[in-house]
Amino acid sequence: MLLLILTGLAWMMQIMSMMKFLINYGIKFSSFVYLTSLMIPFIVSIIVPFVTFIATIFVYNKMISENEITVMAASGLSPWQLGKPAIKLALLFTILHFILSVWIVPATQAKFYSTQWNLRYGLAHLKLQESAFTKLANGLVVYVDNVSGQDLNQVMLSDTRDNKNEMLIFAERGKLVATIHGLSIITNNGSLQMSGKNGFTTGTFDSFDMDLNLIDNDSDVTFRVRRIPTIDLLDNLVTQEDAKRHKRTLVELCTRFINPLMNLILAIICVLVLLKSSLLRRRASFAPAVAVLLMAGVMALYMSVSNMVSSITDVAIVAGGVLIVLFGLIGLLIKK
Repeated sequence: MLLLILTGLAWMMQIMSMMKFLINYGIKFSSFVYLTSLMIPFIVSIIVPFVTFIATIFVYNKMISENEITVMAASGLSPWQLGKPAIKLALLFTILHFILSVWIVPATQAKFYSTQWNLRYGLAHLKLQESAFTKLANGLVVYVDNVSGQDLNQVMLSDTRDNKNEMLIFAERGKLVATIHGLSIITNNGSLQMSGKNGFTTGTFDSFDMDLNLIDNDSDVTFRVRRIPTIDLLDNLVTQEDAKRHKRTLVELCTRFINPLMNLILAIICVLVLLKSSLLRRRASFAPAVAVLLMAGVMALYMSVSNMVSSITDVAIVAGGVLIVLFGLIGLLIKK
């Protein structure tokens, strides 16, 4: 229930943050919902450890307050036996988290960025109105007399985005073309007028290809580690020469292979604190608060360390430290 509720809330926040696609690009509502739904696996992979912790602390604190834990402990059940249900739940979520991180999230993120690019810069979002001026960007306006699919008749294009090189194109025909760099308009049988620091220039042409250059300026936009398949990400460790991208690859590998173990660690921390405190002669009422503080501290420490890795050795050290903590917590839980 927590997973569904928190995922739904996070998804709604994602929808609100991406409303510009509906407003600015005029895409269909169904396409918008599909685009935002591709973020759900990534959202789930982020909140799963916290859901595991919250569910554990809620159930066990309720059982402690109703003296059920005390009765079961008095009947001979050890802390390990009492904590088994939470560990089984955490193990289930660990497996789910691992599958999401290694396979599902990279696939859906790749689809998300591909769909987002097509909706923002591809032919899907561009709807030129006949006999009307269409503003494609600040300083870029297109007028088309007739539109038939991607074929245009009687085209006028004004580009004043660069005041040092303003351009005005008139053409009998045109065609919209999508390339890996964005949208282009290929115009035929027209005239060109340019004004800038070299003065005013005019001429005619048989064919003129103009890149609309609508893509946001982001030099690193093509390298998004979340959308790279895990196998390719591992290959990047050997072939990647850029230091910044190499570090991002290592951090992403920590996220995919080590993060799932946090489900077990947080659940065991919660069980340890609550069960050990419930078996004291004077029950510690502040145990849930202690568990929350420990959870926050452990997650903050792990996230800080994992984001500082810069080599494969660092990743191995982080993984080893997480495993030591995990088995140490299990040992404390088993110890009577």
